[in-house]
Amino acid sequence: MDGASALTLSFGGVGLFLLGMALMTDGLKLAAGPALGRLLASSTQTRLRGLASGILVTALVQSSSAVTVAAIGFVNAGLLSFGQTLWVLFGANVGTTMTGWLVALIGLKIKIEAAALPLVGVGMALQLSGGEGRRPAIGQVLAGFGVLFIGIGFMQQAFSNSGEGLDLARLGGHGVLSTLAFVLAGAVLTMLMQSSSASLAVVLTLAQTGVLPLSEAAAGVIGANIGTTITAILAALGATPNARRAAAAHVLFNLITGFVALLLLPGLIRAVDGLQQAFGLDASPAISLALFHSVFNLLGVALMWPLAGRMERALSARFGPRDERLRPRYLDRNVASVPALAIKALDLELRRLGGMCIAELREAVHRPASGTPSRIMPLAGAANLVTQVEEFVTGLSRRSMSSETAAQLATQLRVLHYYENCSEQLAAMHKARRLAIGGDVAEPLIDLERRADRLLRHFDPQGEDFAPQQRDRESEFEAGYQRLKAEVLAAGASDRLDLDAMDTSLHGLSALRRALDQAGKAARLLEYAGIADDAGKATA
Repeated sequence: MDGASALTLSFGGVGLFLLGMALMTDGLKLAAGPALGRLLASSTQTRLRGLASGILVTALVQSSSAVTVAAIGFVNAGLLSFGQTLWVLFGANVGTTMTGWLVALIGLKIKIEAAALPLVGVGMALQLSGGEGRRPAIGQVLAGFGVLFIGIGFMQQAFSNSGEGLDLARLGGHGVLSTLAFVLAGAVLTMLMQSSSASLAVVLTLAQTGVLPLSEAAAGVIGANIGTTITAILAALGATPNARRAAAAHVLFNLITGFVALLLLPGLIRAVDGLQQAFGLDASPAISLALFHSVFNLLGVALMWPLAGRMERALSARFGPRDERLRPRYLDRNVASVPALAIKALDLELRRLGGMCIAELREAVHRPASGTPSRIMPLAGAANLVTQVEEFVTGLSRRSMSSETAAQLATQLRVLHYYENCSEQLAAMHKARRLAIGGDVAEPLIDLERRADRLLRHFDPQGEDFAPQQRDRESEFEAGYQRLKAEVLAAGASDRLDLDAMDTSLHGLSALRRALDQAGKAARLLEYAGIADDAGKATA
């Protein structure tokens, strides 16, 4: 096989591996979405639980990048605190070593025609059979496994037949410079492919086929571990301060671990040889590298154990807060990667939006006739926030999700529509408050405003008095509204009130009535859904 053919085959093999990883990861996240939330929520108690959750979730979805992105999203969503997320991220680095074991123990030994192709066939049969439940997702996982193994097979074929055209061993023999060169190569490969698993598979295949010596391959594995930090950096762009702190912690962990592993590289390789003999493992280069990957990541956890507290305090003092009133606080592309958990984040954002709308409505009710500009939230800002939440919902609706999650999303979309209507009524209310209604109409107006404020206090999803079942008080408000409306009309008819002022006042009263109706419907839906109760358990 000539060099061009080997390059084409290896390029296609990497592409199939990445495709298989994507199918497998998406299928596992879809099949285990609620379980991921429960596993990560269990990390709220101790360091060991956080570490175990990170390891287990990463082993389940076979992607440390996915868990890193999701964990940063959970910080954004308020589902995990910064300190809790640290150990999830550290655990993800250990959990990702499972991919190396998968490749070394199965991927490099499996016969494509005997196992990989049947996996693709069975997986697609399950997915195409459709139906509710987890069967299509499991089918996607099996098909992803098959495609992943096919990609490894092509890479093996390319590297084993490439001859001297891919003799990377010639790059060795230059001491520290050679080691640094392979570290850089592993990091760059991971950044380009956005997958440390894919670059790790390439390095393991090169070592197994004899193209790459063990010491240089180990340096490449360290580089792949360092290169995966680009995912956390990209995920933190435009995110909250806590999310940026989590990304910085992930970067520090990988850099510190990689630096120490490089310093101890010869000793670690000898330790790996000893462990292979002690556990009776196959002495193949791929097994050695998988074990090396696990050992130096566990070493990183051991290094972080006494340093984590200082790291948390140091990072907490950086990336200070910023004004986020007019942009989503809990929503971003990270948390959207797991729809079942994105629903919880969306619930938190809707409650925040509801609290802001209620605060503005109460201010409009109490503002003097000569009203001053709102200090809580400009009307244009409310519309902008609603638009951004709508964009998130639109993107989330395009993802695969269970029927239960889809039903919850439909309910939340109705809540968003109600709050959007509330914000639209504020303009008419602000305008009406500029005109004083005096005389014998003033007292009924004050009484109606008092009733409206009491209802709004119960409709506030972020307030201590949140209790949206207020049918009796809503009926009392409606009766007071009808009486006041009749008196305003009578005042206009008897020339006690200017007709323009009468018309504006009626529009303002109608807007208040409409806003209360929409706020009540939104509050009752939020109470009925009860999603926030589950979300709150993660931060309890």
